Amino acid sequence: MTKYNILKHPEGNFLQSDEWGRVAEKVGHKAIRREYKNGESVLMIVKNARRGRYLEIPGGPLIDWENSEAVKEIFDDIKKTAKAEKCVFVRFRPQLMNGAKNLAKMSAVGAKPAPFHLHAQNTVILDLTKPEDELLANMRRQTRYEVRRSAKLELVVKKGTSDELFKEFHSVQVDTAKRQNFIPPNMDELEAYHEVFKNNATIYYVETSKNLTIDGKKVIEGEPEGEYIPAGTKINYGLFIDYGEEVEYFEAASTEYGHLVPGAYAMLWQAARDYKKKGLKRFNLWGIAPPNQPNHRYAKVTTFKTGFGGEQVEFVHAQDIVISKSKYLITKIIEVSRKIKRHL
Repeated sequence: MTKYNILKHPEGNFLQSDEWGRVAEKVGHKAIRREYKNGESVLMIVKNARRGRYLEIPGGPLIDWENSEAVKEIFDDIKKTAKAEKCVFVRFRPQLMNGAKNLAKMSAVGAKPAPFHLHAQNTVILDLTKPEDELLANMRRQTRYEVRRSAKLELVVKKGTSDELFKEFHSVQVDTAKRQNFIPPNMDELEAYHEVFKNNATIYYVETSKNLTIDGKKVIEGEPEGEYIPAGTKINYGLFIDYGEEVEYFEAASTEYGHLVPGAYAMLWQAARDYKKKGLKRFNLWGIAPPNQPNHRYAKVTTFKTGFGGEQVEFVHAQDIVISKSKYLITKIIEVSRKIKRHL
């Protein structure tokens, strides 16, 4: 899919890009690209999993959902492709708002809600076309306070795209995952993002410029005594991917001081300003808990992300089109169990 196709469909992002297909290929999946008339397109990724081989369509397809005839033709082609690839099911999550009207469109193509989510179907999106002072004013009071506190602590936000920085990010994220109990991308995946998206995959990081008290609340003047956070200590990291008119806060990591120092607030605010200056229109903070689920594993990060204001978006949930009923039953049992275990 070219950037032209993505820009033609303003709801689209990198998930339906040609680059995302190349990332999939680099980590061992098969990517199938189709373009139809009138700029409609679909990126399909064949994935082999222990629960069954399936055809994934992330953030798509990018089509005119109001044209029922074209939708039918395209989904007939998708189903035909899935059968040819010996897939158990097709899983897709279109960039359509959740609601009765759009759910009816899912039923019309023979889809039903998937037992597992797919790529940030609940998220927060900031409108980068708004002036900076309005973006700041739209933040929750506590978030605005933490942004200003990061400036008082003289935290420094830096960014880069070097191989060394990607390796450093991976190392810190592995440690973060152990503390917070999640599964991070492996180094092969990070290298694929880096190699394919090049300068559009940027790692931001935050470090102290002055010695801070061990609780991260004050700058230490003069020679420190006892325990303290030294100047030059890195606090937070984030991987941002920008494509077309949108940027995603795609991956995050933090050191042991991340819960003490407001580095994440400084990082997101600086990234928002940078991408606004670059001319992007949307900042997707990438993944929050569904509404009214306080025990969801994303509940804590949801409080953090929603503090930046913006629109809380709920896309149509992941949908499955079953190709093999008997094999799909195994998939469903495994995924429902996994969802409960992971508090998703």
